[in-house]
Amino acid sequence: MTALADLTASAAAEIIRRGEVTSEALVSACLGRIAERDGEIGAFAALDAAYALEQARSADRASASCHATGPLHGVPIAIKDVIDTRDYPTENACAIFAGRRPEHDAFCVAALRAAGAVIIGKTVSTELALLTPSAVNNPVASGHTPGGSSAGSAAAVAAHMVPAALGTQTAGSVLRPASYCGVVGFKPTLGLVSRRGVLMQSHTLDTVGVLARSVEDAALIVDCMAQYDADDDIGAPRAHPQLTRALSIEPAEKPRFALVKTPAWPQATASLHAAYEQLADRLGASVDEIEIASLPDVIEWQRLVQLAENAAYYGPLLDAHPALISKGLTERLQLGATVPVRKYLEAIVALPAAYAAVARVLDRYDAILTPAAPGAAPRLEEGITGSPIFNGLWTYLGMPAISLPLLEAEGLPLGVQLIGKRGEDGKLLRTARWLEQTLRAAC
Repeated sequence: MTALADLTASAAAEIIRRGEVTSEALVSACLGRIAERDGEIGAFAALDAAYALEQARSADRASASCHATGPLHGVPIAIKDVIDTRDYPTENACAIFAGRRPEHDAFCVAALRAAGAVIIGKTVSTELALLTPSAVNNPVASGHTPGGSSAGSAAAVAAHMVPAALGTQTAGSVLRPASYCGVVGFKPTLGLVSRRGVLMQSHTLDTVGVLARSVEDAALIVDCMAQYDADDDIGAPRAHPQLTRALSIEPAEKPRFALVKTPAWPQATASLHAAYEQLADRLGASVDEIEIASLPDVIEWQRLVQLAENAAYYGPLLDAHPALISKGLTERLQLGATVPVRKYLEAIVALPAAYAAVARVLDRYDAILTPAAPGAAPRLEEGITGSPIFNGLWTYLGMPAISLPLLEAEGLPLGVQLIGKRGEDGKLLRTARWLEQTLRAAC
């Protein structure tokens, strides 16, 4: 029998709904796993066991009176420490915000509570969700980084301390940690999930995502959060995506994949090259290698936009608290302040045409297939969180992307990244599940 802490979010929700287990029992099992493993891993920035159990008991009382609140009723979810929570501190991994306690939940957290989720605690981020490494240890590759900036969320899920957790992505901070930790990472279409109450570092790029142990979990959690918020101006009124329902529909025909190595391919390790060549061989006629001429420019545009907007949002913090921001981040913000306005505007103006060029590829293929990271997780002593070079271009284009734990390099996890058209998150998840099931059945 599967231990309670090892259940996926979807499985846990189902057995709680059927009355086979209580939320209190599930949360207690997760807290036990946290007590057992987090001393070594360091995934949690804030945890209140008594409060988590109080939420679980409240969920159980609601179940007993036939007042279950939603599809995540009684399921524990962890929240990255750049996303506001009214009952836990949100310190943004920065001394400037030490002790900060928001009055309100972020919109996405409020949506999870409305769906019945138990907010079990806050997970460690890198400083202001940028590249300064955290001390989190990768639970499936001890001594290696779990990536950044959603390091704690990915590690907590990989260690089975919690079924799922929220992360954020501005370049590759959901997809890369998922790859390094051997879990599913899903970044939905830009604007599908509100960013109100989330630390803003780039208005153009910031996206709330999910770290989980199954494609079904990612679909379920984003379904619960994908509600229109008029106070997030990047969102728009739209029909509910019904991602979970989309997964219940089998592809009408065998999906086809466009293998896009991108200009970053030479930066990837030899073991990654070998793994992807083997993957292409296994997929056979289902995959074609495709080149997209505009991608070198897209990579540079994403870099410029992130640098400039980082400096715009964080520059006042640096001016007010220079001693409380690390040397590396200070240098990054100073560099961002030098980005010429003309270059920044060119990158913004170029975005629609760049997206159209990629979307045309997806008129012929079900998903773009590309690495989620340049290789396996670097060692902690290297002092880096790894490169987002394979992720940032798709983030700039606002496209949904998912990393699947399907490969290995040097005995460590290696994610397969799939990208879909904007707004076609359900199709992307359905294609991802098909790929996952097909490859595992062949093993």
